[in-house]
Amino acid sequence: MKVQNKVMVVTGGGSGMGRELVLALLARGASVAAVDINAATLEETRSLAGSQGDRVSTHVVNITDRALVEALPEQVIARFGAVDGIINNAGIIQPFVRLKDLDYAAIDRVVNVNLFGTLHMTKAFLPHLLARPEAHITNVSSMGGFLPVPGQTIYGATKAAVKLLSEGLNSELLGTNVRVMVVFPGAMATNITVNSGVTISLTSDKAGSRSFKALAPAKAAGIILDGIESNRYRVLVGSDSTFMDALYRLHPQRAARFIYNQMRALLPE
Repeated sequence: MKVQNKVMVVTGGGSGMGRELVLALLARGASVAAVDINAATLEETRSLAGSQGDRVSTHVVNITDRALVEALPEQVIARFGAVDGIINNAGIIQPFVRLKDLDYAAIDRVVNVNLFGTLHMTKAFLPHLLARPEAHITNVSSMGGFLPVPGQTIYGATKAAVKLLSEGLNSELLGTNVRVMVVFPGAMATNITVNSGVTISLTSDKAGSRSFKALAPAKAAGIILDGIESNRYRVLVGSDSTFMDALYRLHPQRAARFIYNQMRALLPE
């Protein structure tokens, strides 16, 4: 689906890759409803849109709140007249600890944002997307959604759920006007650790960042939009995601051991 003259909704639009997706969509001629829990960063995104700001609406919504999400489609339609696509980008990681040391508050938060937030958005917007001549759903999973990352077991479980949710939805929607794409980013140069309340840096030497360079979010946004416009089924974002996808298909246990060796220094003793 070409995004020019389309109305797109982007969650996590206040920062990182979500912000870059908003700006890239505007550059390609779309109108965008930017959704985020942080009002201040949403306004920063609108400001960065400059002269294209008249094609941006901002919506302060906690996507874990189903009632708030269910009210969102009508707000977007009232502003733009229609909605043609959603990009479920918002997500958080967990503290880098083993499952036995992860408290239930952290587990609930990660599951609610990554899985239920994506599910709420999809359920709320799908009836409106089915009414359009063509429409699109993009769900952002993670390299951790197909590959086990120690210290991110619950995060990975939610992203694996997003993967299967997307693929199942794609199959259910065959023969309709709605296309579904799932995205698997690798390491990204974003502030996801801050937004997740995690203090450790994913770009430190401890995290093995010298093996794969973190991808700039603007570059990632371009890859994702190219995937939407090419009606791709799945998109791998970053050299690390591409490499690990191939290795995991050939030898899952070897791939898991490789990531363990890369990430084990982040885990507390």
